Amino acid sequence: MNQTAHLPNKGQKAFDNNQDMASWLFVLSAMVLVMVSIGGITRLTGSGLSMVEWRPFMGFIPPFSETEWLRVFNLYKASPEYQEVNSGISLAGFKSIFWWEFIHRFWGRLIGAAFLLPFLWFLFKRQINPSLVPRLILLFILGGAQGFLGWYMVKSGLINEPEVSQYRLAAHLLLALALYIALFWTALQLRFPQSEERQNQNTKGVVNLARLTFFMVAITILSGAFVAGTDAGFAYNTFPLMNGQLIPSDYLPPPWFTSAFEDIVTVQFNHRTLAILSLFIALITWWRSRWIVLVERARKVVNGMLIIIFLQVVLGITTLILAVPTPLAAIHQVGAVLLLTMTTWFIFELKKLK
Repeated sequence: MNQTAHLPNKGQKAFDNNQDMASWLFVLSAMVLVMVSIGGITRLTGSGLSMVEWRPFMGFIPPFSETEWLRVFNLYKASPEYQEVNSGISLAGFKSIFWWEFIHRFWGRLIGAAFLLPFLWFLFKRQINPSLVPRLILLFILGGAQGFLGWYMVKSGLINEPEVSQYRLAAHLLLALALYIALFWTALQLRFPQSEERQNQNTKGVVNLARLTFFMVAITILSGAFVAGTDAGFAYNTFPLMNGQLIPSDYLPPPWFTSAFEDIVTVQFNHRTLAILSLFIALITWWRSRWIVLVERARKVVNGMLIIIFLQVVLGITTLILAVPTPLAAIHQVGAVLLLTMTTWFIFELKKLK
């Protein structure tokens, strides 16, 4: 029997409103996931520095006329990337990299509109719980900050060197992930109220392991941003050895506090190590979860988490060995976000068991 059938009309209406808002936030989460994927492809195709001006409001409109294309092309010709990397590129070649960066920025603006317009509608219809309004406003502000941070990142590659700062790249990705997880968690809270399916169990150990898994996956993704930012994936394309050694002799050269983020050998070795550690911790988490009672949905989530992390490790190794082909690298980045999604969802399910 439908559990909502006995709810009073007012309660039923609130429940329906929450389901509508949950669907909206799940769609926004998916859009952010697509945004991360587009950003990865933009980076992999060397397109990120093709747009050298930032037009927050007119950026919805791409060049249409030949005059406008020549204008943006001439702006690009004055950039360090053109002068040092793509000198002599044709207008057609420029268009091929320009479109990826344009799509990346356009999709970001589309996410902003997809958030703001429904939010105002729900607010106008008084369908949002007042306690939720501050959180949604904060999420919108975070989305705007992500746009500013993206431009701040691009600017680092338009001044002297035709490379964006790996620190700004990592910060840009970290903020995107924070926004994604916040949207997804809020959607879960609305879709699956905490009052449902609650059981009294001692789940502290599994909860702590799930949180540790989440932390390790997040740190591994962050280390991947430094791999991308330093192009470390194009070196040492063997596994498990690096230059014939399990632990490379030139690992962590002085000064160690900067080589962890700037030295190619150190950056890649750290990413490998964190990925394997994450796999083992996820495996322990899954095994411990087998000894507590879980509802079917939670069991599927933790099983999915384990499957995805195994696939993610295999995909990462394959991407490395094949010297970072764009399709595989893009899928690897999406897989990382999906893994973070499943760990987040499992933590949510465990909280319902307390």
